[in-house]
Amino acid sequence: MLNSEPVKISTRISQRSPTRRALDVDTLVSMSSPAPVNEHARCAIHLKPNRDRSLRRFHPWILSGAIQRVQGDPTPGEVVTVVDARGESLALAAFSPDSALRGRVLSFDPDAHIDTAFIERAILRAVERRARIPGLEHSCRLVFAEADGLPGLVADRYGDVVVFQITSVAAEVWRDAITATLASLPGINCVYERSEGKDRQRDGMTDRCGITFGSLPTHVVAREGDEIYEVNVEEGHKTGHYLDQRDSRRLISDIAPGARVLNVFGYTGSFSIMAQKYGAESVTTVESSESALEGARRNAAANGVDPGDLILGDAFEILRRMRDRRAEFDLIILDPPKYAASSSHVERATRKYKDINLLGIKLLAPNGRLMTFSCSGSVSADLFRKVVAGAAVDARREMRIERHLGQPVDHPVPLHFPEAEYLKGLLLRAD
Repeated sequence: MLNSEPVKISTRISQRSPTRRALDVDTLVSMSSPAPVNEHARCAIHLKPNRDRSLRRFHPWILSGAIQRVQGDPTPGEVVTVVDARGESLALAAFSPDSALRGRVLSFDPDAHIDTAFIERAILRAVERRARIPGLEHSCRLVFAEADGLPGLVADRYGDVVVFQITSVAAEVWRDAITATLASLPGINCVYERSEGKDRQRDGMTDRCGITFGSLPTHVVAREGDEIYEVNVEEGHKTGHYLDQRDSRRLISDIAPGARVLNVFGYTGSFSIMAQKYGAESVTTVESSESALEGARRNAAANGVDPGDLILGDAFEILRRMRDRRAEFDLIILDPPKYAASSSHVERATRKYKDINLLGIKLLAPNGRLMTFSCSGSVSADLFRKVVAGAAVDARREMRIERHLGQPVDHPVPLHFPEAEYLKGLLLRAD
């Protein structure tokens, strides 16, 4: 029997003395009367004047700088009413005292009741959306955080296994309900948690990994069309496999035939396997992790193809050596890790993106193609395009965009929440 109340997380909230300053009319209205708080939410956050515009456009984030005052003493993850400067209730949000992102909206209906049944319905709605889409029966992203109204929760399915990750207190307090709902899905025999990383640390939480339901099979795979890929649930990147590159992998079948292919940051070789399977002349994979390259060998065997040349080492150093010996490739894939974890890292990230793209462009044969990506949410698509354009100028190569690349349909991007579009890519053709 699920408890209808969220789990309490103990975290000290700093109390600051109010500073004396002139208050405008809206602020006085907000402070002079109690908020029309939802009967199920005992606390509220009051916004500064003119800081409600994004909420009225259904953007789900509330930054600390937008908050005038906090009414009550909400605990981490507690549901609070969001009130504008004139006292109007706008939404219900999860409170995060340790994060600059102080509130994450759970419902734009201020009269809603956020309980275990609400969380269960939100998860089931997300799952139902994917169930209507052909090709996602075996492997897909079931829940995509804010895009599905569940901030801080990601859940991926690989056959009868669901791997989920909680990155904020907004979801952490509902962990039991999340686990129970995922375990109740038809055909699911194991639910595994991979809640780890800096996002949790920023919200005052420690890492948590392990089985929460059932038993983990010895061998877990992701199926995409006729291809299968090993999923390292316990130690692999993200939830074990990069589901977000499904569409771009499929594109390889059209552009790899007859090409000399270089796959950089290749991880377990999914792009390389597609290239080999669909007639590439040669395939070279560069990866810094020896265990990932071992996974690439196993994936190649599972799909009945040769793994090609597997090179272990730093991508920048290896590409420089290739440049120095004037190596050439007809198709180069650059899928680097996240270089900008936050907006403060963007400048450094753009330098890295430019450097790796410059090296890649210099290795392109005449009429060669570059498939290049950024998975840094803080780097916009426009900025990424400018960075790659700058690399092409420095390489003295004319490049044309043949296609914009991005997330597949199970990673939707709400119109009101462009931050969900973290993965952006370009398919370019050189002169």
